[in-house]
Amino acid sequence: MLPSSTLAIRLIAFFSSLTSVTASPTLHQQQNASRPLVKLDYGTFQGAVSSQYNLIYYRKIPFGASTAGPNRFRAPQPPIPINTTTVYDTDQAFDMCPQRTVNGSEDCLYLGVYSRPWSQDTAKKHKLRPVLLTFYGGGFIRGSATFDIPPSGFPVLNVSQQNDYVVIYSNYRTNVFGFLPGSKIAEHPGADLNPGLLDQQAALQWIQKYIHHFGGDKRNVTIWGQSAGGGSVVAQTIATGNRGKKLFTKAMSSSPFWPKTPRYDSAWAESLYQQTVQDVGCANHTDEITCLKTVDLQKLRDSALRLSTSQQYTTSAFTWGPVIDDSFLAEPLSDVISKKGKLNANTVLTSYNLHEGENFTPPGFGNATGSAGFNSSQTSFDSWLRGFLPDFQEEHVKKVNALYPAVGEAEEIKWNSTYIRAGMLYRDLVLACPAYWLSNKAEKGWLIEYTISPAKHASDVQYWNTVGAIQKTDARTYEAYAGALASFVQTGDPNAHKVTNASVPAVPNVVEGKQFLVTAGGIKQGGIQMLEERCKFWLEVAERVPI
Repeated sequence: MLPSSTLAIRLIAFFSSLTSVTASPTLHQQQNASRPLVKLDYGTFQGAVSSQYNLIYYRKIPFGASTAGPNRFRAPQPPIPINTTTVYDTDQAFDMCPQRTVNGSEDCLYLGVYSRPWSQDTAKKHKLRPVLLTFYGGGFIRGSATFDIPPSGFPVLNVSQQNDYVVIYSNYRTNVFGFLPGSKIAEHPGADLNPGLLDQQAALQWIQKYIHHFGGDKRNVTIWGQSAGGGSVVAQTIATGNRGKKLFTKAMSSSPFWPKTPRYDSAWAESLYQQTVQDVGCANHTDEITCLKTVDLQKLRDSALRLSTSQQYTTSAFTWGPVIDDSFLAEPLSDVISKKGKLNANTVLTSYNLHEGENFTPPGFGNATGSAGFNSSQTSFDSWLRGFLPDFQEEHVKKVNALYPAVGEAEEIKWNSTYIRAGMLYRDLVLACPAYWLSNKAEKGWLIEYTISPAKHASDVQYWNTVGAIQKTDARTYEAYAGALASFVQTGDPNAHKVTNASVPAVPNVVEGKQFLVTAGGIKQGGIQMLEERCKFWLEVAERVPI
């Protein structure tokens, strides 16, 4: 990896290498209004219109070159210009970046755009609209941004006619292709650490350069994601590499999956690099990085899958994810939260689910017989804890047992099972506390807890991700929950465009010591004092996690 200053120049050059565009919105419409054209400085792109959903959309637009060959394990490179005599049809799906099995392609740096209809005529009458960039989840090991119509997130846009913003979904590299650590990666002039995060930053840079052509305001950008997409929001919001760039002003993070984030040159990171090199036959090569760039794609997939599944329950980790790289992601989350200074977003809205930690801990905790080497005993819990947090001393283990006893309670739950107990611990450390920390650190922040059974990881997406019956059968919850998200994107305040009537509580600011509760009994407000205490402990021991 190049020094931070050189990397910054490289990333700035990503889009400055293309000719500059005018600052005013210019949409070039074909006479056929159902197939609009947008002319950018590297190609002319044809979109489509859905009268059923009242949308204009461009499903496939390249924002980077193929990541194959010399671009593997490298920061994203500028997209290849399209022949000036060719119109690029965007109404098609694009491939995901390489997954851990047999799916995906290294030619994957594409994004899609959708919004309410927009034309030159409306551009003259109305201001540019807010922009929402969404990152997908998948544990930093899988995922895809390609969408059909109606697209992901449409229920949020559609919850109220007050909403009129532009939505972008962009691919980013995951697993070994997006997050291979190691000092040799850092030292090689043709490789970069955390290229998956740099792909996300490249999408943000694309927005700054081009989104006005689609009716979007580059000065009013929100980033959003769920699970690892929410973790991606954490990364971009704390990243040193984004400071001062004003790539976005608002951040929205749903169940932010923020796993342990060691340094790129830690013993764990170096071991992961060496195991990968051994797996694919690049060990002892004169130039291991060049070997990794040319090795068969499937060998890397197989290695990535083996390494991640081998640790799934023993350490409750998927192996691949962001590392502290001394350049783009120079500080861990705990340091950013503990020190003075601002986030890269002014306002933040975050959420977490009551039982979502249980998706990540050993299912054997659920009974005395157990499975996969774990059962419901205290001994089994202790064994898992030492595998999950191997740098904890006895004093830390005692504190954990005090905060998460065999019989305990949190804000909205009481438990007497090892399964729920371990799930609560994991939920707080990896999901709920990152959500709370981010909102509490922001100039203005709000926090939501979703508790409707089963309240597992992703249980809440039924209200806002895809069109479904629940949005009609439980319209009040849909309007309150999705309405708060939409209002935040549109105005920066989850209450400004409140859809529900005065009988439904507003979303309280987190500094009031309260959170917004989405419950089976209706929308409520609740305290967060116990959560604050537990999250304070995790900050105190953050270096031993590390997080």
